[in-house]
Amino acid sequence: MTITAFAEPADSAAYFAARLAFHTDVADVHAALTAGHAEFTLVDSRSTAAWDQGHVPGAVHMPTADIPRLAAGQLDPAVPVVVYCWGPGCDGATRAALALARLGYRVKEMLGGIEYWIREGYEVETWEGRSARDPDPLTAPVGAADCGC
Repeated sequence: MTITAFAEPADSAAYFAARLAFHTDVADVHAALTAGHAEFTLVDSRSTAAWDQGHVPGAVHMPTADIPRLAAGQLDPAVPVVVYCWGPGCDGATRAALALARLGYRVKEMLGGIEYWIREGYEVETWEGRSARDPDPLTAPVGAADCGC
């Protein structure tokens, strides 16, 4: 078996630039939130039961099915939105991003969702308060401030 043909460099550059316009990752979201430079609203698109299990501190809870009804009352159309759901095995954030884009919001999907947020050792919030787990060495470097990428 061989690898299919590689794209031309200009095509690759256009593709990857476009991909970055639609996606962000948990490390970048965390860095923006903790530095106070978040120029976006973070939306958790999971169910209420999932939200109660733990969510990113400061996120707005807006289940995907409720976005058409809730968005105008909870989101400023001038502020971009970053959405997340469970993780890479779930396309809930993609559906939420599509719903928001159809309503006229500028939106990105947070790759990895709450799963990778937790696995990278960032705090989650529940009705009991905030907590964090040790970073998973398969997803975050041990003893380093960031992954260097």
